[in-house]
Amino acid sequence: METCDFLVIGAGIAGASAAYELAAHGRTVVLERETVAGHHSTGRSAAVLTENYGNPTVRRLTLATRPFLERSPDGFTEQPLTAPRRMLWIAREDQRAALAASLDEARRLVPGIHAVTAAEAAKLCPVLRSDYVAAGVLEPDALDLDVHAIHQGFLRGVRARGGRLVTAAEVTGLTRSGTGWEVRTPATRYAAGVIVNAAGAWCDVIGMLAGARPVGLVPKRRTAFTFAAPRDTESATWPVVADVGEDFYFKPESGDILASPADETPMPPCDVFPDDYDVAVAIERIQRATLLDIRTIKRKWAGLRSFVEHRTPVAGMDLEQPGFFWLAGQGGYGIQTSAALARCTAGLVVDRRLPAEIAELGVTEEELAPRRAQGGGGIVDCGLLIVDFGLGDILVSCPRSREDPPRPQQRTNP
Repeated sequence: METCDFLVIGAGIAGASAAYELAAHGRTVVLERETVAGHHSTGRSAAVLTENYGNPTVRRLTLATRPFLERSPDGFTEQPLTAPRRMLWIAREDQRAALAASLDEARRLVPGIHAVTAAEAAKLCPVLRSDYVAAGVLEPDALDLDVHAIHQGFLRGVRARGGRLVTAAEVTGLTRSGTGWEVRTPATRYAAGVIVNAAGAWCDVIGMLAGARPVGLVPKRRTAFTFAAPRDTESATWPVVADVGEDFYFKPESGDILASPADETPMPPCDVFPDDYDVAVAIERIQRATLLDIRTIKRKWAGLRSFVEHRTPVAGMDLEQPGFFWLAGQGGYGIQTSAALARCTAGLVVDRRLPAEIAELGVTEEELAPRRAQGGGGIVDCGLLIVDFGLGDILVSCPRSREDPPRPQQRTNP
């Protein structure tokens, strides 16, 4: 049996960044069920940091993460992790009120954000249709992110601090043992003082293995695809363009255009694939808003973004299972909040409090606490998802928000 102080389940961006911080305080092991770290969500990210995204807590965590990504520690990476990329929200005439409300909210935390006219928006992205765009909002200081370099930097840092990553190591059992935990995988058993549950869409499954109440995690599919950029424009300088109603977005990507219908389709935790209908919806919406003629899709994929009901990430110790720490529900904000949530994890695990620099931004332990999602967090409608975990069937609660359609019972292999 291998012994460690901290055992992190999941080597996506959440687990990798948390392990990076924890490895500075004790022996750390990261277990990843896939053969490659970051397979499900981290490797499928749209790779943009915007401070005008998510609820106030998410935005504060983004603010706290930005300095780390712009000026990473020595040895973390040999290449820049960020690059300038403006963010442009556009609105039709009937969306003007929504755009104005969005701008008013954003100004509280993003000083540089400002309104632009339809003509100014067209200068930023010349393919926008003049009969579609009525107004815009520009965030001039948004960033492109090198997700691979960020993720690998955290994993490299874990190893440099004496930690270890074990892939193809699916967790099949979690048992309280003395003052810590015994963790079973098909190949090895581990003894750990603290478990950090950073298993992404599978966090509730792991929680139930540990005997914890689920936090009500709902994985939601997000579809993306690329197509050729028009030859007669300098598309590389375009901003990310997003509809204010979150009906679509597109951005330059390595000489092509990356696009998405910004879908959020509830799914069981699984290796998700794109739906052709969602791709078709995005094409129709983008062609209605722009002069782009999308005839051939070069590549398409989907990822799972997991949310709890209040859409704030969960980071905190389970009250009923000592030494079991939840790091879940990052939604679409995992990369841009990674460094801050990792510091929150280390602070709450090691010092039992949030780091001062994050608390000073207005983030509180209470709003991140798993008990918000586990008990009376406003969940309206619960179904049951039967998950085959290799040890018989495990029932996992799958709460639905009011806007989510009903889902039949499904059987999947996570």
